[in-house]
Amino acid sequence: MKRTAFAGIFICAAMLASPAFAADNNLCTAKLQELKDKVTSLPATSENTTMEIRRLLASAEASKLAGDNTKCVTEATQALSRADKLSNEPNP
Repeated sequence: MKRTAFAGIFICAAMLASPAFAADNNLCTAKLQELKDKVTSLPATSENTTMEIRRLLASAEASKLAGDNTKCVTEATQALSRADKLSNEPNP
């Protein structure tokens, strides 16, 4: 009886946790795609900022390949924020 109850609890916990991992993976993929689209249209005004955005993109892709979707989302979000800020700056 105890084994059945324990197995049931374990299966329920695994089923409830799996959508959370899938959501992170989907969010990571979506953020990476959005970032890739923005990187191709970045203005060539600030080389340091552009290099930082590209570094964050590479790091986010590496995190995704390593299975760390939380880090992927964090880095992609940071890069998107910097890309948006760079796109909104006036060109001299």
